[in-house]
Amino acid sequence: MSIAMNDINRPEIVAEVRTELERYETALTGNDVAALDGFFWSSAHALRYGATENLYGHEAIAAFRAARPARNLQRVVLRTAITTFGPDFATANLEFQRSGSAATGRQSQTWVRFPEGWRIVAAHVSLLAEAKP
Repeated sequence: MSIAMNDINRPEIVAEVRTELERYETALTGNDVAALDGFFWSSAHALRYGATENLYGHEAIAAFRAARPARNLQRVVLRTAITTFGPDFATANLEFQRSGSAATGRQSQTWVRFPEGWRIVAAHVSLLAEAKP
């Protein structure tokens, strides 16, 4: 598969992914577990590497979400970078800060458009160590 330069970051595709990313952020900070489950590809091939866990497959991701305590979920997004490749593939990366924390978090997601819509096929969340004074 070859991607032409004019197929990278087509404004209408970036807007679609940004909308999905904003919907995901709302579901995440509101602990809408059903919505969060729906954002991930329903496949054993989906994966999510979290700050403290490695999850392989949609079932493991959903089980993690269902068991996770709904506290300290609020965060401020500091920076967003979306790159799309053609009409059906994108990466989305965020830098964020949790309320009450000086640590910077990072979130990377790989999105693919399936017949049922955009889904996250891979995700990674990590935290940078807080700077020492």
